[in-house]
Amino acid sequence: MMLSAGNGVPSFTPRVVLELASDTKEEAITWLLSRIRDTQYNGGTELLVEQLGPGADAQEKENPNMFLVGATWQRLLSGAEDLGLFKEFNDGSMRAFTCANKYNFKDFKGDGDSFLSTAECQYIIKHELDTLRAKDETHVPGLSRVKLYPGKSVIRRLLSKGILIQVFPLHEKEELKRLSFAWYKKVKLSFQPLEDIRHYYGEGQALYFGFLEYFTFALVPMALIGVPYYLFDWEDYDKYVIFASFNLVWCTVILELWKRCSSSLAYRWGTLSRKKAFEEPRPGFHGVLGFNPVTGRQEPLYPNAKRQLRVYLVSLPFVLLCLYLSLYVMMIYFLMEGWALSVHDAEPTFWTGILCFIPSVLYAVVIEIMNLIYRYAAEFLTEWENHRLESSYQNHLVLKVLVDMVLLRQSLATLLITSQILNQLMEAFLPYWLQRRRNKKMVRKIHKGKTLEDQELPLANQVRLEADMSTYLGTFDDYLELFLLFGYVSLFSCVYPLAAVLVVLNNITEVYSDAFKMCRVFKRPFSDPAANIGVWQLAFEAMSVIAVVTNCSLIGMSPQVKAYFPDSDMQLILWTVAIEHGLLAFKFILTFLIPDVPKHIQINLSRLEFESREALKKKKILEASEVTKAAQ
Repeated sequence: MMLSAGNGVPSFTPRVVLELASDTKEEAITWLLSRIRDTQYNGGTELLVEQLGPGADAQEKENPNMFLVGATWQRLLSGAEDLGLFKEFNDGSMRAFTCANKYNFKDFKGDGDSFLSTAECQYIIKHELDTLRAKDETHVPGLSRVKLYPGKSVIRRLLSKGILIQVFPLHEKEELKRLSFAWYKKVKLSFQPLEDIRHYYGEGQALYFGFLEYFTFALVPMALIGVPYYLFDWEDYDKYVIFASFNLVWCTVILELWKRCSSSLAYRWGTLSRKKAFEEPRPGFHGVLGFNPVTGRQEPLYPNAKRQLRVYLVSLPFVLLCLYLSLYVMMIYFLMEGWALSVHDAEPTFWTGILCFIPSVLYAVVIEIMNLIYRYAAEFLTEWENHRLESSYQNHLVLKVLVDMVLLRQSLATLLITSQILNQLMEAFLPYWLQRRRNKKMVRKIHKGKTLEDQELPLANQVRLEADMSTYLGTFDDYLELFLLFGYVSLFSCVYPLAAVLVVLNNITEVYSDAFKMCRVFKRPFSDPAANIGVWQLAFEAMSVIAVVTNCSLIGMSPQVKAYFPDSDMQLILWTVAIEHGLLAFKFILTFLIPDVPKHIQINLSRLEFESREALKKKKILEASEVTKAAQ
């Protein structure tokens, strides 16, 4: 939507919003805006920025320091070249975009005003803002307490000091309506609109929903096999072993095939072969000012030995203590369940039958509370460890959370159903209800009796409404939930064959609830140009290895197997360990036999690398010939 000048709206398409603290000094605001508007040659970003006007029925408590940021199409295209965005070439291959060859790219027409997706445009602007660096200023003008260091990111510094409250991309109302209608507003059995999701939210978000869809379809064979196993003679030993063996092969095959699927998606979206930019320090990273030996810039330095001491002397003991507490709670749950079963066996009635389910429901509620507390503690400890890079911070946080979550979720049908109902309420419907209350207050100020869907709000009100929406914190919690569900199926399908059926039903509702919260509950997140699901792939693979050990142990402990070794427990253990090692070997052979990247994509990537090398050779030869001519 191109907005014209006049009536308090900017003359450019606003894509990103900057919100500064309401008490920020005017001198600091003027300096920041001038740095953003300044040319790249002078160290600026060369972006367009204007202050947001007051909303309808403006209140005194409204923050006046909100600014709209945009860019000309030429600036966006040069930013795409700087970032190395891959786009489809006329020959069908994926190549890094360059302005010099722009007309050789498939979808480039006219001035290129529809060449980049809205998510890509917002990502480019965010990147340009993040790379706005301090020059010779020692502090922010008007704010002597906020020190600046040459070469350091200005935006990250302002965020860490609380001067800049938030930076977020704006929703595009018409495009969001089309996406919502195709995604979740019609209940239908069809694939998700991954291309539209990628276009609006970026590759990272599209990969998550692609994995959710893939995982759901991959569960169908397990669900179809699990139903007859549950309904008919489940105690038969041969069927038990067959189901466990199928479970182990299934875990390995679906994860290996997902690698191929994600590689195909990443290649089509241009993120598979894209060079990862040099990772800047996290905004919360602190230390003694020094010089980075790679960039030569001044930045905080923190001894790695000190960080390791914090990890191993504080964080690790804390995680182990939490593991002990989780095991203790689990033992209490087993005792309660045993007591309830004994009461039911002594005098079976309708009410004692209900009593048998109460321990699992209570346990589900307790562990959800424990998980919440532990998650906050894990985030605090990971922040305190002071990791320099965001990727390192995320990896340590994932490790802490997964170690405890796996033990806390040791339960079956009742716990699975209860925990998923709680998750759906907490992650989608509660935030939506709170957000809808705020929306109604805003709408009543403008047009009494109309809802947000019925009324197109003025730009100023729409921006302030989005500023008050909940912030989407990334796919961490979403992947964590899928990881736990994968654990239910891979670890406990032998004990409870309907686990896959319940997870399929959960995932179907998860698709709609996640789509709903992305479109209606949260601010629009910035695009994450991901090529895969990252550290979560390793987490799922580690779970599949644990599943081998768990399923072999379950088989070994079954009465039918013990009957084959009536006189020697040691022989039983040795056979169980031998079978487990054999299955692990088979699993790793499967991993080796199934390539991560499809053959045709490998060929295309190799061809692109060959052409790049040939072009570099020609360039060097041309430069050498020019030098020779100049010397003559």
